[in-house]
Amino acid sequence: MCRNIKTLANFAPPATEDEIRASALQFVRKLSGANRPSRANEVAFHRAVDEVTEAAHRLIHSLTTSAPPRNREAETQKARQRARERFAESGRTV
Repeated sequence: MCRNIKTLANFAPPATEDEIRASALQFVRKLSGANRPSRANEVAFHRAVDEVTEAAHRLIHSLTTSAPPRNREAETQKARQRARERFAESGRTV
């Protein structure tokens, strides 16, 4: 799983269109192996980002859960703590 793609479901407030598009862009970059497409592939690349954005939007807005919405700040703190632990094991600092 690409670490740059964040979970967007079940947050309060809900994921924004920009967050959904950013995740779609990361997904297409990962699949294509290209950070930026060549001119020959530019149309296909951007079409894929648009299509993944639409699919992700439909998915995120159609999911139901009985769990309470997650707090963005609390999830960010947990991610930072996991990173500190992961990098502490390797001797690197965060």
